[in-house]
Amino acid sequence: MRKPCRLAPHRINFVTRRASSFIRRGVTAILALEDGTVFHGAGFGAQGSVLGEVCFNTSMTGYQEILTDPSYKGQIVTMTYPLIGNYGINALDVESTRPHVSGFVIRELSRVVSSWRSEKSLDQYLRENNIPGIQGIDTRALTKHLRSRGAMKGILTTESISDKEAVERANKWHGLIGVDYVKEVTCRSEYDWDPEDSDSRRWRIPGTSNSVGGAPHSDGVDNGKGAETYRWSLPPVRHRIVAYDFGIKHNILRRLRQNGFKVKVVPATTPSETVLKMNPEGIFLSNGPGDPSALDYAAKSVKGLIGKKPIFGICLGHQILGLALGGKTFKLKFGHRGGNQPVKDLSTGKISITSQNHGFAVDAKSLPKDVEQTKINLNDQTCEGFRHRELPVFCVQYHPEASPGPHDANDLFAEFAKLIEGKR
Repeated sequence: MRKPCRLAPHRINFVTRRASSFIRRGVTAILALEDGTVFHGAGFGAQGSVLGEVCFNTSMTGYQEILTDPSYKGQIVTMTYPLIGNYGINALDVESTRPHVSGFVIRELSRVVSSWRSEKSLDQYLRENNIPGIQGIDTRALTKHLRSRGAMKGILTTESISDKEAVERANKWHGLIGVDYVKEVTCRSEYDWDPEDSDSRRWRIPGTSNSVGGAPHSDGVDNGKGAETYRWSLPPVRHRIVAYDFGIKHNILRRLRQNGFKVKVVPATTPSETVLKMNPEGIFLSNGPGDPSALDYAAKSVKGLIGKKPIFGICLGHQILGLALGGKTFKLKFGHRGGNQPVKDLSTGKISITSQNHGFAVDAKSLPKDVEQTKINLNDQTCEGFRHRELPVFCVQYHPEASPGPHDANDLFAEFAKLIEGKR
């Protein structure tokens, strides 16, 4: 019987043939972890050095959405799928106004960009946004190492420095615990999402049954790339809500509007009194980056809304709601990041495959007795959802908008609408 591979901290100099051609031209890169593990590969994107928590995402597609997800602030993201960049970058699939990852780690950068929607290559996009990447390393070995040892502080650099210096720099980074990244990604002032109802409409390519969340710039006309696109109409507005922006993704705003919600987005620091004066029918708590325990102001605001308005939280919003109710959070070993996380509904036994991106979780045992855990993760049994037994409050740890990912959690929007209608 073969023994399992144990990866000890050491230098790993694994380079693909294609990456080697980059290295011969002088674009070398190093990925060093705090425990002394070092990977050598080929640099792409911007040149320079970045520090961050090295983590992995298991999604097979959606690298553009991952890059622009504000929840990745402060992290160097590794893609477990080997070939990345094959369909390029387009302006419609971004999840925020800019990418938020610190660095990007992949096995192989596609030399060919093949999509009628593509506007630029991944390499160009990262260069324009000053984000360095490394390719040609053994991402499977790196993922197994992080799965065994846990997410770690790291550095990604194209500078001419020694392995020793790279590891030293990684160790000096402050890390994620106790750091407030939300204030760096939240909006600066309140705004109405899609007031003209133009950016939330689903669209499709004629002759196909596929639709996507973003909207093209015009209805039923040639897009200039040999294909025609059409937008579907939106349902009438049924509920007006306020969404706290802890690092909100565009697609959650689109999906809310597609389900009949009109959304006003407010900064993460907005006091509960200000929101109550707006008199919304419900409150949405968004996803976001970093350690929830560093967000005392957010927990205080949410506490002031509990029992006064129906509340629905996801991801970081789920964690903040747990803190506001008196619970505690803790850091996961390597987090849940990908589009294949299995979640069990404890009341029905139904299993959903969900999209997730978080490194912290709510301690279900710390929640008060008037709060019921509703969902668990089947991989590690951590809390994936809870609701208040008396008040109109519920949340989940995953992303119901699933961009990228499966659509098993679509019914949560209807559940939120029902909660609001019941309150009426």
